[in-house]
Amino acid sequence: MLFRTFKNQKQRSKSGGSAFIEIQFCTMPVESAIEELVEVDNIENWKNDSLYVYIDDDSIFYDEYSHIFDCGTYNNLKTGRVDLHGINYYAPTFTDSIIKKINNEKPTDYEILIEWLNKSKSYNGFYILGL
Repeated sequence: MLFRTFKNQKQRSKSGGSAFIEIQFCTMPVESAIEELVEVDNIENWKNDSLYVYIDDDSIFYDEYSHIFDCGTYNNLKTGRVDLHGINYYAPTFTDSIIKKINNEKPTDYEILIEWLNKSKSYNGFYILGL
């Protein structure tokens, strides 16, 4: 399984410690400036409602999804393909187009990700937080 969830942090720690890419809801207010949204100090890692990709699966994730997640904003405010070693913020306006691309291509475990992305519509977008 490419995407994993955990009921608590103890379960996550036993399953690989911190060796995960985290796909996390952005809970910051909609009116937040982009600089605030990608500021390291404003992001709390290891949420229980996040999706996780284990480090051993990062190449599968990158090969199958990086061209889909090509509109994220990095910590340096540049935009591009998902950076597996940094912060990637995806504004809510991109969610539907990302879901459409995923549905068209049907990469590994896409159904799990689609379900999670639909939930992200209740938030101010989402993050992909690299290793």
